[in-house]
Amino acid sequence: MAGVRFFGIHRTWEDWVTIALGAGIVVSPWLAGTTEPLIVVWNTVLIGMLVGALGAFELIRLERWEEGAEILTGIWLIASPYNVGYGGALRTLHFILGALVILLAVVELVQDWKFSGEQLARRGE
Repeated sequence: MAGVRFFGIHRTWEDWVTIALGAGIVVSPWLAGTTEPLIVVWNTVLIGMLVGALGAFELIRLERWEEGAEILTGIWLIASPYNVGYGGALRTLHFILGALVILLAVVELVQDWKFSGEQLARRGE
């Protein structure tokens, strides 16, 4: 039962983890030692910055659309190797990071679902 309670409330550490995932996504091309074209690097950096910004928005003011946007960015990160055209270690790393972004966003969305928009705004203050 303690696990249910632990995940029952949206906590600020979850937002900090989202920001850290965004930073990890930004540096992932260099961590994977990629020699991919510049479009791959820009795609990755933009997605990472967006994930980090969404995590920061959640720290400032908590709203449901932020989790929805995080889910979409996670899906885009997973689909990027197929849309932009790259593989290897970077593809694997992006699949893992995208899945973590989606998982965390879904957990946060479930936590926030029972609250009204006004209650969410008060919790973010």
